[in-house]
Amino acid sequence: LAAPPRREQDGAEPPGRDAALAAVAERAERVGAVFLLLLQKLEDARSQQSAVGTVPRRVLGHAFIFAVTHQDERPWTTAGSRAVAQELLERLVRAAGCGSVEEFLRGKDGDEDGRFGVVMGLLKQELTKDTWKRNPASKDVFSWALLRVTRPWLCPHLERVLPPALLLSDDFQEENKVLGVRCLHHIVLNVPGADLCQFNRAQVVFHALYNHLYSREAPLIQAVLLCLLDLLPILERCQRRQGHGRATSPWDQVLQLVLTHMEAEHRLALRRVYAGTLPAFVTR
Repeated sequence: LAAPPRREQDGAEPPGRDAALAAVAERAERVGAVFLLLLQKLEDARSQQSAVGTVPRRVLGHAFIFAVTHQDERPWTTAGSRAVAQELLERLVRAAGCGSVEEFLRGKDGDEDGRFGVVMGLLKQELTKDTWKRNPASKDVFSWALLRVTRPWLCPHLERVLPPALLLSDDFQEENKVLGVRCLHHIVLNVPGADLCQFNRAQVVFHALYNHLYSREAPLIQAVLLCLLDLLPILERCQRRQGHGRATSPWDQVLQLVLTHMEAEHRLALRRVYAGTLPAFVTR
């Protein structure tokens, strides 16, 4: 009921956008208030030892997506809707018996049954090549949740999180590219190298990042180079296990391209990005 207005398939805004956004913010306040009342009743019932254990589980994923959609400053939110969404998120965490959003998503220690899998299951249809631009909140909910799930809890969800991250990084808008690269960097840091090497996943990520090195936007180059510094050691270990020699290493390809671009680059911001990462590349 309170989802942001859907866009065209290419991401274009529909007619009457401003009125639709205002209506969404107003509905979000009402929906959030109902969620809060329901959670309060469930907590009261639980304190009286009623049999309500399975009820919140069925709606936690939906309520979490709603809260994250409306908690930050976005075109479809107002101060009122953001406040309700933030309160709802805190109440959801408490209702699940968790101490933080991170624990809510990953599950408690020793508990494999976190809510991140539920959230990703609900987002699955919104994060395909043909749908992710139609719902403007999908990428925000995906990245917000992903960046809060760390090692070792992220690895079981690798098949679900890697395709959307690659999809974001492959977009034509710089904002989406940077967000996608940051998601890829988080995956590289929090998934074991052996799992990244399976099915040539590390090679796929490397090619996606390498293509971005031809960009002229400093924030994107910065994000890509930082990600490559952590990905390339994993890729080199993969190649070593496969019997490939050191003569043609991805390190050499990246460093050669960076030096070539840096030599002729007249934009100071971009030259600073190249120069700032050169010592790390030489050391590695």
